[in-house]
Amino acid sequence: MDRPLALITGASGGIGLDLARNAASDGYDVVLMARRRDVLEAAAGEIASRYRVSASVIADDLTDPAAPARVIRAIDRPIDVLINNAGFGIVGPFAETEPAELDAMVALNIGALTALTRLVLPGLLERKRGGILNVASIAGFLSGPNLAVYFATKNYVLALSEALAEEVAGSGVTISVLCPGPVATGFQERAGVGGSKMKNMAMMDSATCAKIGWAGFRSHKRVIVPGASNKALAQIPRLLPRRLMTHMVGRAQAPS
Repeated sequence: MDRPLALITGASGGIGLDLARNAASDGYDVVLMARRRDVLEAAAGEIASRYRVSASVIADDLTDPAAPARVIRAIDRPIDVLINNAGFGIVGPFAETEPAELDAMVALNIGALTALTRLVLPGLLERKRGGILNVASIAGFLSGPNLAVYFATKNYVLALSEALAEEVAGSGVTISVLCPGPVATGFQERAGVGGSKMKNMAMMDSATCAKIGWAGFRSHKRVIVPGASNKALAQIPRLLPRRLMTHMVGRAQAPS
């Protein structure tokens, strides 16, 4: 109970699990949150054994609007770090994507992240310490045909995080946003990018991405873009007309 506590959503694998490992290696107890309890419990056992910290799990579906409040009620101690990592995307023309899938994406990528942030941030400000690390994407700097809603949700996460970082400046609370490019996780399979030109893009491994993200958060960086090529990509909107930029992104995501 003397150790700080980190809550990580989407922690069953990929960037979320590796961010949990980074937090644990820094002496944080961790709460891993995702939908699949069996996978979470295996990950929690590995973290507890390896880092000698407490690792507990909460299995819930954050596309349910009531889930964020349930998650916070299930934790019986102050949260020092919230890592909003849960999210997904779907490749395909907007008009051909099932409305229910779009609704679930907005509910998770925007709704749950916003709700959890609103539930946790007041306590951080009261204690004048800790912080929130939101996981966006390099997509947050761009517009993405064939992944239109996903890109729009990550634009939201980036804009919200930067605004909140300014709101809490000088309070002792850190708000950071991690904006990775392509990372080798289960995201590609879920999104359906295997049939697009995106599958040929160089990918960073999730452990490297998480290490850079956690180090940036601990250094109080507001926006963390891992990798030189991704940093260059984030500058495209400053260099090209938005219509040309959107056309180029669309071509990259078109079926190969």
